[in-house]
Amino acid sequence: MEWFYLVIAGIFEVGWAVGLKYSEGFTKIMPSILTLVGMIASFYFLSLSLKSLPIGTAYAIWTGIGTIGTVLLGIILFKEPINIIRIVCIVFIVSGIIGLKLISIK
Repeated sequence: MEWFYLVIAGIFEVGWAVGLKYSEGFTKIMPSILTLVGMIASFYFLSLSLKSLPIGTAYAIWTGIGTIGTVLLGIILFKEPINIIRIVCIVFIVSGIIGLKLISIK
């Protein structure tokens, strides 16, 4: 279950990171509320995963999921640039996440 919690935490992290963009510096009320709810949910599920996962592994994977998801949604929703360097960097992050997961198998 801890890996499931970690993935859910990462998904919520993507949600609140994108929500920050929509909240426009917490000046728009509904996106701000949704962002804060996403933050709380993300930290809650991260804390559940930390009951049995090493903190270094869990934190790196959590931020990796957040980074990858946020970059992809930035490209899709906000028309942020995409180029080969960004793709290579995302591949490195995914490789790191896979590596950390493989060495953490119990």
